[in-house]
Amino acid sequence: MQLTVSDVAQLCNVGENAVFTWVQEDGLPAGKVNGSYQVNAVELLEWATTRKLNVSPAIFQKLNGDSITGGEIAEAIEAGGVVYGVPGEDRQSVLAAIVDDLPLPDGFDRASLVQLLVARQKMGGTALGDGIAIPHPRTPVVLAGAKRVVRLCFLSQPLDFGAADGKPVDTLFLMICPTVHDHLQQLARLASVLRDESFRRILHEKPSQEVIVNEIRRVEESFQGNP
Repeated sequence: MQLTVSDVAQLCNVGENAVFTWVQEDGLPAGKVNGSYQVNAVELLEWATTRKLNVSPAIFQKLNGDSITGGEIAEAIEAGGVVYGVPGEDRQSVLAAIVDDLPLPDGFDRASLVQLLVARQKMGGTALGDGIAIPHPRTPVVLAGAKRVVRLCFLSQPLDFGAADGKPVDTLFLMICPTVHDHLQQLARLASVLRDESFRRILHEKPSQEVIVNEIRRVEESFQGNP
């Protein structure tokens, strides 16, 4: 979903001049169509999350055309699980360890998925700050007929993922979705969940999967009824 400067200003509760400044001076990804800036909704959420800026939940209506439904990330985490102490001394070895254990169909080319994730990191970091990253390729990983899976991984040792705040990453989320649309929806929802300061603090404690899922449900419930 592409947003105009006016859309971004409204969703972020700022003036349009602030949006122009973000694009020209602060790295907000944008392209030009007929001479006017347009911003991808998911990239806006990723960018805003790294800077701890609020974006109205109305962005989900622009992505989907419907109101937000609850529990989607929580349910996907229950399907994908939480993994503790993931080994690896660099990004590639960590991503390989995560992909090796993902619930994927028999015969799926796991090595190619790792290379897609590594290539995405070289194009631009996926770290959101506070030690958290959502590694994902530019072309979403989709598996027709598969159920939505989000796996939360805590690393055995923090690694440099090129975060804007300079902090090494020890917490990764990896998603597998049945469609491109679903991937974009889940990426947007997860980025919004991760803007919740209380949830970020709890993540640093590396609690049980039950605690994590309950906290995600709490945050997602806050989306309900927001315009």
